[in-house]
Amino acid sequence: MDVLNASDLQQRLTDAGILPTLQRMAVASVLLNKPVHMTAEQVMEATRTRLSRISRATVYAVLQLFVRHGLLNELPIDGGSTVYDSNTEPHHHLYDVDTGEVADLPLAHLQVLGVPKALAGVELAGVDVIVRVRGLRNRPPVDSLDAAQPSRHEARRTKAVARPSRRTRR
Repeated sequence: MDVLNASDLQQRLTDAGILPTLQRMAVASVLLNKPVHMTAEQVMEATRTRLSRISRATVYAVLQLFVRHGLLNELPIDGGSTVYDSNTEPHHHLYDVDTGEVADLPLAHLQVLGVPKALAGVELAGVDVIVRVRGLRNRPPVDSLDAAQPSRHEARRTKAVARPSRRTRR
């Protein structure tokens, strides 16, 4: 995705049914220019470099508004901080339990079998998989692992600080 200018960001918010206020534009410039994984605290810090007086409450309210309007997805990771994902296309995630790093994992790289059998009588709304790993930084980008099966989405690695659960600590 190319970096969006202010006019493009404003149009993206308007298209999503969101009034593009100064505060919303500041948060959008942090999150919507490229696929990222960030906690609310990280979004607030980055937004304050653009709009120094934005409040914590405003950042949280804008994040929830963007989620409700489909511009962001929330990733609850092990009871830690929620990670906000600006890639709203269907995909899964790799989560490094030691570093808190999150990377996109294209759908083509992971199959979830048996879902139709397990869903008798209900409608599938989506499948979100978070694969917990160690050593994510030392791993090649996901798309380079399988050149025969290219994906529309390259692996995007960004640090999102979330606490590892007790069951995954060494």
